[in-house]
Amino acid sequence: MIEPMMTNLPALTTETLWAILNNDLSDDIVNQLVWYHLGYRYHADSQSWQLNEVDAIWAEKYPEPPNFIESRPATVQLTRAIPKENKQLLKTLLGFKGYSIDQLVPRLTRRATMTNWLLSEMRSRALI
Repeated sequence: MIEPMMTNLPALTTETLWAILNNDLSDDIVNQLVWYHLGYRYHADSQSWQLNEVDAIWAEKYPEPPNFIESRPATVQLTRAIPKENKQLLKTLLGFKGYSIDQLVPRLTRRATMTNWLLSEMRSRALI
């Protein structure tokens, strides 16, 4: 389990998204960014996750936020949560050309999925 700090997360900006894609942010921070934008909130006093802001589908399946880097099923669910019209945002908005063949490893492709989901969230919240 990742230590649920969730403080001092970087702002959700295109610079942050590129930092995720370029492997400049730790996996823990990337996970925490997605958790935060999914609505997960950790309360240190009770040492528990509050799910008030988490969509019911996520809260039921993941009462504690998943480690997207390690969990293929969680990443698949994240992919499915991206609206069809937002599936290509990495390419169309960021100009991301993908990883080279030698970089096609689960860890990096899951980071790309997480980035695309965050980009979709930015679009849905009119942040881009």
